[in-house]
Amino acid sequence: MTNNRKQGHLCAFLTIFIWGTTFISTKILLTDMTPLQILFTRFVIGYLTLWIMYPHRCTLEDKKLERWFAGAGLCGITLYYLLENIALLYTQTTNVGVIISIAPFFTAFLSSKIMKESSKGRFFYIGFALAMLGILLISIPDNAGVSFHPYGDVLALLAALVWSIYSLLCRKLSTFHMTTIGITRRTFFYGLLFMIPIILTQDTFHVSQIWHGGWPVIGNLLFLGFGASALCFVTWNKAVSILGSIQTSVYIYLVPVITALTSFLILQESISMKKLIGIIFTICGLFLSQDLQKKENAALSLHKQAKTSVPKDIC
Repeated sequence: MTNNRKQGHLCAFLTIFIWGTTFISTKILLTDMTPLQILFTRFVIGYLTLWIMYPHRCTLEDKKLERWFAGAGLCGITLYYLLENIALLYTQTTNVGVIISIAPFFTAFLSSKIMKESSKGRFFYIGFALAMLGILLISIPDNAGVSFHPYGDVLALLAALVWSIYSLLCRKLSTFHMTTIGITRRTFFYGLLFMIPIILTQDTFHVSQIWHGGWPVIGNLLFLGFGASALCFVTWNKAVSILGSIQTSVYIYLVPVITALTSFLILQESISMKKLIGIIFTICGLFLSQDLQKKENAALSLHKQAKTSVPKDIC
């Protein structure tokens, strides 16, 4: 394994390790803030952090390329996190963590349909069946006394689909002549831009709420802004540029493990035997699709060899 690929795997693992704990911070913040307030505040912090990390203006000679950044900002920032945060209002953090891990399947499916990559083998379909069975097991209530909220699980599933679209857009953005921080910062800009119309329709968003919440609110917002947003989106985009969209998405398999453990330790959420079996099924099903990595690597190599030159950008 080359040093460059080692760097890609390290970036992907670091990203997922931090993201696996973000469900906890968001769940805590939801007691004092709305999903939209959390989303907007964390990415404002992240956007300003990226300017501090790389205080250089980025320009594009071909303005048509802006649509790719706009699409990435809409999918990876606005829609994904809004769906995820709202889902946390209706279901447990463990449910969201496990369901989000289905994203690599959507990524592989869209890659084959949209980017015309190699079709999936039998292990993909076996893995998909196992994962769906696992999702059913974690979604069904453990006993008659537990309220079932399928709405939250469906929102989490939609978030996974939107994230897979974002991963493919990241792969496209990695072909532009820009730094990873520059790409991430431009994506954040569009994500925040799409949030503004929604923010303006609400009259409950006041900065004073953050200070009134004390250090628990401030600390979790800083963690989401600096670590889970600014740092992790840079490392994720870097991993995609090195490993490709599908192989990077494979690291999402670790999210339910990290989320379940942190939910148990911090939020005292119980993990029943049925839910534990569902988690195992989902992770095993996802790992069975790893044969797609080799196919994407081969397709990515051909893509790099055959791609035409793009306009030179300054960053």
